[in-house]
Amino acid sequence: MKVRLNPLNMSSVEKFHQIHTRLYIRPNLLPYIMYRIILIIILFAPQYIQAQSLSLHRVDPPFWWTDMEQEHLELLVYGTNIAGSTVRLDYPGVRVDQTTQVQNPNYLFISLTITDEAAPGLLPLVFEKNDSLAVVQYELKKRRASSSRQSPVTQADLIYLIMPDRFVNGDPSNDQIEGLQDQGHDRSAKYHRHGGDLMGIESRLDYLQSLGVTTLWLNPVEINDQPHESYHGYAATDHYKVDPRLGGNDAYASLVTACHDRGMKVIRDVVYNHVGDQHWILQDLPSADWVHQWPEFTKTSYRAPTLLDPYASSRDRKIMSHGWFDTHMPDLNQDNHHLATYMIQNSIWWIEHYGVNGYRIDTYAYPDQEFMADWAAAILTEYPDFSFFGETWVHNVPVQSWFTAGTAGKGFDSKMAGVTDFQLQYAIQAAMHEAFGWTEGVSRLYYVLAQDYVYKDPWQNVIFLDNHDISRFYATVNEDMSKMKMATAFLLTTRGIPQIYYGTEILMDEPFDWDNHDMVRQEFPGGWEGDRVNKFDPLGRTEQENEYFTYFQRLATFRRVSPALTQGSLTQFVPEDGIYTFSRIHPSQTILVIMNQNDEARELNLNRFSEVFGNASRARDIMTDEAIDLSESLAISPRTVMILELL
Repeated sequence: MKVRLNPLNMSSVEKFHQIHTRLYIRPNLLPYIMYRIILIIILFAPQYIQAQSLSLHRVDPPFWWTDMEQEHLELLVYGTNIAGSTVRLDYPGVRVDQTTQVQNPNYLFISLTITDEAAPGLLPLVFEKNDSLAVVQYELKKRRASSSRQSPVTQADLIYLIMPDRFVNGDPSNDQIEGLQDQGHDRSAKYHRHGGDLMGIESRLDYLQSLGVTTLWLNPVEINDQPHESYHGYAATDHYKVDPRLGGNDAYASLVTACHDRGMKVIRDVVYNHVGDQHWILQDLPSADWVHQWPEFTKTSYRAPTLLDPYASSRDRKIMSHGWFDTHMPDLNQDNHHLATYMIQNSIWWIEHYGVNGYRIDTYAYPDQEFMADWAAAILTEYPDFSFFGETWVHNVPVQSWFTAGTAGKGFDSKMAGVTDFQLQYAIQAAMHEAFGWTEGVSRLYYVLAQDYVYKDPWQNVIFLDNHDISRFYATVNEDMSKMKMATAFLLTTRGIPQIYYGTEILMDEPFDWDNHDMVRQEFPGGWEGDRVNKFDPLGRTEQENEYFTYFQRLATFRRVSPALTQGSLTQFVPEDGIYTFSRIHPSQTILVIMNQNDEARELNLNRFSEVFGNASRARDIMTDEAIDLSESLAISPRTVMILELL
């Protein structure tokens, strides 16, 4: 008879894979000469087979595809005492190369080669041990014809970062899920879940597109079945399961499809440095070296320079890369070949299955950097146009650039095209707060961009005003509207791929507090039924909020169709007297940007910028439609950015 895993004895992890894997079990070990006959009986007459003790619970990846560029696949098989099993397969175009036992007898790693001759179908993997025999029907799917060519995220895009639990509650029925450890659904409490989900995000795609957004970046959506702080997503407990409180795997597929149907892109947030301590694998480790072990708890130093410092001690380097990110976030050991393979295959699985367009790599500086280079190479082999960028929260340009592609002195190429450009974010902050000086104020913008020669391609850096880990920008400028507009104008006109954090457009202004990360992860007002105000609607916003929203929307929508701002080169001029000027030049359009950080108006002689004017004698202020005569000096209002299209 056909034997299925008993749901009463299965964890939620195992239930998830029930739809992908069917197990058949036979009591007696048969001579190999009868193998094919018995296999036929197992596959086509399972009602005659009796259940015995060989118990397989899970196979990762849950399914795979034919026609992949890389023909090797390693299956992680988890089951009760399955070490020592013999594995056989009779399927055209696919062979078992090797089975590997590890320290824990409940794991078996199976290396397969899937050749070009393999057709989609169910692979009958036969496991034999002692008196038991089991067959896993492992599914090979047909690869989509266009899957290897994902639309990349480029400087023409505008990224909108969303913490899904805090944006819109589209399905209140999934606010709490029975059986999960964190039942703390409480909108008024710190670090509790609030109920936002993927359906809610999908319901607001019209709003996002009207704002000028082209690309969504969501904080991690994988299940975090942790007892506390499960809302943020950065402590995964299953790499193949979307958190059901966000709507589950089907809701994620629906959101990605809806975005693609609109011409929008989706970035998946991924973590290779650590997992949650409740991860299903952590409950029964394959081997002790799956994570970095210490005699006593040791946290990372967060000192990225130790990785490139020619004088760094080996101890300092080890603490940086092997120390745990937090007490509940064990540090993964990417030197373990099986773990490295598991993570790389998982990344490919998400791209192939859901068609996501890019990856943002959390805590990029902390995993083994040679592993990350291998990861990048594997991704680009399958998807040559795929986009990814690493979070590099460091403190000077050379350190930040060290993590990007083509940097000398590492002995390997990271292939990391871009990073989160914290150095430019620091410079934007300085430009808003510091008095003008040789290196202060808007001069900081000039000096940071002047160091772009250290990057292979600085245009791939993701630039931003704020995110989920730092104070909201409006709070940092003390709710000064002029400074908020100045920073926004720079963000949307300079080099790189701009990103905004949800709520920036309505002037959400919470400051960051190291003792209360939750402060900068507030709900979007109007995302919950019964909210007192709805700031998705202009009628629910204050006059000041609508003023900024309109400013942002106008500039972002202009940027989307501007060849100069999305494709043009950059020429910057040395700041003088508190005024910083740069141009974006495309054969069909030239944009001149003038930033006056002073508290007083300035009269600007335009002759200095004649090299970018060409034959133009007039310009249009794109924010006011005012005509500008370039043959005269120009009056620049205090704390203002003028964005001129040359005519």
